[in-house]
Amino acid sequence: MTFDANELSVLAYANGFTLWHYRSDDAAAEVGQSGYFRPAREMLRAGDVIIASSGDGAGGGLLRVTEEGGAVAIGGLPTGERGMADGAS
Repeated sequence: MTFDANELSVLAYANGFTLWHYRSDDAAAEVGQSGYFRPAREMLRAGDVIIASSGDGAGGGLLRVTEEGGAVAIGGLPTGERGMADGAS
């Protein structure tokens, strides 16, 4: 499947930072692929965070919006040694 702008929502905005939520029936691996959020590049800014909920039972994940060569890119949010799914608090 592909990115669906209707499923990208602002949860909070302050001081130039936006927290987004994105829900998709796509697998988490597909949502995290390079270029998946390319259609939303006009809305996203470096430093924004996306909470992504995938439809493959893998749950969700945090994605960080970065800038690579003047273009918006999406990467995983560093979580330290243990990720959120590992039960870290």
